[in-house]
Parts: sequence; structure tokens; C-alpha cells
Amino acid sequence: MQSIRQLIPLSLLLPVLLLALLAGCTKTDQAQPIKQSGSLKVITRNGPTTYFEDRSGPTGFEFELAHLFADYLDVELELTVAHSLEDIFTALENNEAHLAAAGLTVTAERLKRLNFSPGYMEVKQYVLYRADQIKPRSINDLVGKKITIMANSSHDEILQTAQLQYPDLHWRSATDVETIDLLELLADAEIDYTILDSNEYLANRGFYPRLKIGFEIGEPGQLAWAIPGNNITPGLNQQLEKFFEKITKDGRLRHLEERFYAHSKQVDTIGSLTFSQAMERRLPKYRDLIQQVAEEYHIDWRLLAAISYQESYWNPKARSPTGVRGIMMLTLPTAKEMGIKNRLDAEQSLRGGARYFNKIHNRIPDRVAEPDRSWFALAAYNVGLGHLEDARIITQQRGGDADKWADVKDSLPLLRKRSWYKNTKYGYARGDEPVGYVHNIRHYYNLLTWVDRSKARTPPPQQVEQYLPESLRQNFQAL
Repeated sequence: MQSIRQLIPLSLLLPVLLLALLAGCTKTDQAQPIKQSGSLKVITRNGPTTYFEDRSGPTGFEFELAHLFADYLDVELELTVAHSLEDIFTALENNEAHLAAAGLTVTAERLKRLNFSPGYMEVKQYVLYRADQIKPRSINDLVGKKITIMANSSHDEILQTAQLQYPDLHWRSATDVETIDLLELLADAEIDYTILDSNEYLANRGFYPRLKIGFEIGEPGQLAWAIPGNNITPGLNQQLEKFFEKITKDGRLRHLEERFYAHSKQVDTIGSLTFSQAMERRLPKYRDLIQQVAEEYHIDWRLLAAISYQESYWNPKARSPTGVRGIMMLTLPTAKEMGIKNRLDAEQSLRGGARYFNKIHNRIPDRVAEPDRSWFALAAYNVGLGHLEDARIITQQRGGDADKWADVKDSLPLLRKRSWYKNTKYGYARGDEPVGYVHNIRHYYNLLTWVDRSKARTPPPQQVEQYLPESLRQNFQAL
């Protein structure tokens, strides 16, 4: 697969799809083998764990996973974005898509309507609360509280089961919210609690450092792709089984998880809060300058901003005991090499750091693909290219992939151990430091990127009737 067809909002497709259904065309077309039709039709939803757009185009864990499957089938990936889970389920039941890659948990109720691929990630369900609240510890603490969750979610099923034991437990199931909307409602104190899958909490907690886990609710579940219950696509089930078996064995699934989740697993809540405050108070002073320098050196400005924050907390006068100085904390030899005369001048320092990063980036072997290439360049920026190369050789010796950051980051800390570094060219290094360095920058970069994306996103269409009293809602629906 080499191309991706334009993403189309489901709301715009529904009239067309309805006509197609009435004409009896959809199922006929869908019954063709996917390879014969030339495209894999996937429905998804917007969010950092599923699909979003960044400067390089479509991305997200589910998108990249679907991209791999389309490549596996050697067809184009055709994506449709839905705002609600019910829209996704209805589209599948009408055979309007081959599958849904939308961060869906397999549940007993969903199995009555749909089939599922093999599971690819275990998730837990978390009750979330604000740090200024009393921590909820059980379902009993949810009774009488204002709770909003996503309609038709696995969380809806969990609460329905809990309500049998706690009849006074009530909540609102909203069809016009996405994950970010639920988090905003909670952060703004418009609701008391919400429920999120653990992977979505992991991907979003850096954006909302004041939101905490109260307790786990329900049993852990498996994320999987949903396919029509009356699936009529020949061979799809078998292809999915072989695909997931293949990417599990060859490590691509693990590398994808590392790319989208690993940098968030050990996020320091205090550090995220400090960064969020710095984005509001300090970054505006330097944002235009960072963007100007980044554009000059063809670097994503958010990456340059993340590096400069990691180095100096956006303080152009910063100085360390070892003598590195400025907003990019350049050593004196590096500053001279990059032609920088005044390390305390923010513009000069940013240019020197950007130039030095590009120099390292260009020396990473061409076969190393992005984003691993940038993570390698950051590690070398911190520890040096020589030590990075030593770690890559060690990775090969340990049977890993020396071109993947997920494997090399496990080898870098071994440079502290004599049994490993004694046989390397460049010897001892504090190899855990570049791992932490890259981890932090990836986290800050992720925060900056998603803040931009969330500001630009189109929110789900508002469903007014669900906010009305029951008597008015019935009159509204009768119109």
C-alpha cells in the first residue's frame, strides 16, 4: 500500500451510504475480496490513541496499525472518521466498512452485534477524579455524583451492571463527546467523575496533570478491531489472525506500542504540571523565535521547543555547574563549532542547538526511519554519537534491532556496566541519562503537538435532546 484516500466525516457519508444501501449496492461491493477491490475500508474515531493529524499527515496508534494491515494486504487504506461509537457500530452492521480500528474493548454486549479480531492490547478501566476532590475508592462513592461517560462504551455496560447492586447510581451517557471532551468536562469541574480505558488515560494524562485515578472498575479487557457480525468479506477473519500473529512475532506491534505509549508510562505528574504552566507563562515569550529558527533549519518547532525546555526550562540565562549555558545549554566547544559567539543570546543559542541537532541527525544511518531517527539524534545530542553506536552494536549482540529506538534504549543503560562497556570502542557512559532525556523530550513534544491538534479539531455535533428533561426530550423527539 502506498496511498491513503482522503478521510471523510461519517456525517457527510451517511446520505450517500443510505442511497447505496437502498440501491442494494453496498453489500455487493463489500462482498468482493479486499485485494480485488483494492482498498481496505476502516472506520475510526479522533484521538491520540486512534487517529489524528500532525505536521507529517495522519497518525495515531490505530491508524498506524490499520496502515500496517493495508500494507500486509497490499491495498490502499480508506478511512472514515465517526464521532460516536454508535455510528461506528451502525456502519459495521450495514457493511459500510470492513472493520473498525477505534480502540474498542471486546464485551459480551458487543459480541451480540459484532465480531472481533484477535486482541492486541489489555486495558483496564479507570474512574478519574480531580486532585482537589476526595479520592473515590469504590462504586459506592459514585452514588449521587455527576458522572458523564461515552455512550455505547464498555464503561456504560460496566455501570449498568453496577446499577443492579447500587440502584441509586446514575450517570449520563453522551453521544456527542470524545475522550478529550470528557477530560475537559472533568478538569473544568463540570462533572465529578468519568471513566477512561487505561491506554487512553496513559496517552492523555500529561495534558491533564490534575486528573487522577480513583480506582479500577470492572474487569480488564482486550482491545480488538470490530468487524460486522454478518461479515461477508471472504477470508477477513483468517487474514486478521495471520496479520496479528505476524506483527506480534516480528516485533512491529511492540515497536508501535513503544512509539505511542512508552514515553507516557513514567510521566512525572509534577513535571507535567510544571511544563503545562511553562507553556502558558514562559513559552509565549519565545514561541515566535523558536518557530523562526525551527523553520530556518527545517525542524518541527514543537520538537525544538521540547528540546529547549528539557535543556533550560526556556531560560536563556540558564547555567549548569559543568559550564553549559543558554536556552539550549551549549558547551563552549559546541558553541565554537557552531559559530555561536554569545551562548546567553536566545536566538544564537537556538540556532546553535538546531544546527548541532541537524548535524547529528544527518549522521544517523539513512536506513533508520522516522521517528526513530530523531530519537537516535536526541540520544546522541545528549551522550554522543560514539556511545550511541556502541549501544547499537550491543543491541545487535543481544538479538535486537539496532535501527529501532525501542530496542536500543534497553541497551544504552548497559554502558554503565563493565561487563558490557569494556568491549566497546568508546567505553563507559551514563547510558540511562540519554534514555531519560529522549523520554522527556518525547513527552513534551507530544504535549505541544496534541495541544495544537485539540485546538484545531472539529468537536462532535451536539445532540441537544440528551440534555433536556425527559418530558421535553419526548416532545423534541416527536417533532
